[in-house]
Amino acid sequence: MAVLQIREIGDPVLRTETRAVEEVNDKTRRLLKDMAETMYAADGVGLAAPQVGVSKRIIVVDIGEGLLSLVNPEIIDTSGEVCGEEGCLSIPERNKKVSRAEQIVVEALDEEGNQVKIEAEGLLARVLQHEIDHLDGILFIDKAE
Repeated sequence: MAVLQIREIGDPVLRTETRAVEEVNDKTRRLLKDMAETMYAADGVGLAAPQVGVSKRIIVVDIGEGLLSLVNPEIIDTSGEVCGEEGCLSIPERNKKVSRAEQIVVEALDEEGNQVKIEAEGLLARVLQHEIDHLDGILFIDKAE
C-alpha cells in the first residue's frame, strides 16, 4: 500500500466528471487500499479517486465506524435537509456551511464487486454526498452558503 498525493484546488482533475469502473479487479482493489491509507494518513473521513488524480467513480469513507470502499456509488434516494460545516482534504483549512440531504440511500459495488445498498443519515450521509459530488467534478465550496 502507498500514501498517494492529494490533489488540491486548482488541479483540473478535481473538476472533471469521472468514468464508471467497468470491472472490480486487483488494480481497483489496490487503488482502494492506497486511497484508504492516504485518507487515514491525512486524518480524513472520506476520499474520492479524483483527489488522488484518478478519474474513476471510486470513494472510500470512514467516519469511525469502519471503512467503506465503494465503486460506482450512486445516490438513489434522499430525504430531509440539514445544514452543516464541511471541509475537504483538497481545500485545506477552509470550512463552510453546506446544505445536504439528511438521509440518503446509496447503491454501489464493494471491493469484491458485490452490489451493496447503504442507508445513511447524519455524518455518514454528509460524507457520502460530499465524496460522490467529487465524482461529478463538484466541490463543497460550490454548494456553500
